[in-house]
Amino acid sequence: MAAARRAFANAPHSTYGYGDPLGRMELREALAEYLARARGVHADAARIVITSGFHHGLGVLARALAAEGGETVAVESYGLDIYRELLRDEGVGTRPVDVDECGARVDQLVDIADAAAVLLTPAHQFPTGYALSTERRTAVVDWARRTGAVILEDDYDGEFRYDRVPVGALQGLDPDHVVYFGTASKSVAPALRLGWAVVPDSLLPAVAQAKGRVDTVSTLDQLVFAEFLESGAFDRHVRSRRRRLRHRREVLIERIADAAPAVHVIGMAAGLQAVLALPVGSEERVLRVAGRQGLVVSGLAEFRHPAADGHPSWPDALVVNFSNVSESAWPGALQALCRILPSP
Repeated sequence: MAAARRAFANAPHSTYGYGDPLGRMELREALAEYLARARGVHADAARIVITSGFHHGLGVLARALAAEGGETVAVESYGLDIYRELLRDEGVGTRPVDVDECGARVDQLVDIADAAAVLLTPAHQFPTGYALSTERRTAVVDWARRTGAVILEDDYDGEFRYDRVPVGALQGLDPDHVVYFGTASKSVAPALRLGWAVVPDSLLPAVAQAKGRVDTVSTLDQLVFAEFLESGAFDRHVRSRRRRLRHRREVLIERIADAAPAVHVIGMAAGLQAVLALPVGSEERVLRVAGRQGLVVSGLAEFRHPAADGHPSWPDALVVNFSNVSESAWPGALQALCRILPSP
């Protein structure tokens, strides 16, 4: 890989030491430029903390919040349980706010008086597939300013919008009340354990304390990714990947329309997953058939927070990741998916 060769050739002697706990300055400076240009994030290198992915970064922020007396984080009523469990393990409880076609119901935050933060996926809600509306973006920032709480923005696939220019990061509205998280796992590969958090000045000392005194992220990976960003190769990679994924999504929609007219894709034209709305009452049966066929798909219901009532209009649905299948396996996987879907 050309970026690795250039990074190693130019690496200073300090590369082979323990490093700055907040991350290599080369990467933090490259990210500050990229995030401002590509995602509308207001950041300088001094406020960027390098992590080994979102899971690690969220754990660091949870410890920082707990150290400052935070006991509760509001979360979207649909999301990954591993993050709720991580917060719980760090001594922070979670309370759900409903999700609808305009994103998280941030108006419900007024009912969670002890929330020190809210965790959101505003560019593309996971797993339902909708963006946080402009009105709700403004409302949640107003809530954070009024209460002194912080917004934790998980921008997990913000680069991958297929029908228009990607929506800018929420952090751009108020850098003093939003922690912006990004990773290389969706744009490059999950095996590259590399992420970043852009942290408000007021939280930075607590975050630095929570992260520890030694850098826990591979210095060499950081330098290679910095070179990848600075050379323009990362931009080209994202554009190419966006084209491929847009085409996959279009083919997926066409094939499903032909094979199973009772099933349709909901949510925005964005991201790495598609949400397939099923006929009422069919989700569990379709999941059983998928299991017997060896297909790895999820039901929408499994992402619901245990304390959430659920949104009454959410249909039975499958959540299908169409990005993690190789080009050679994709046609067969799509054919197998169409076979398990209910047909007239």
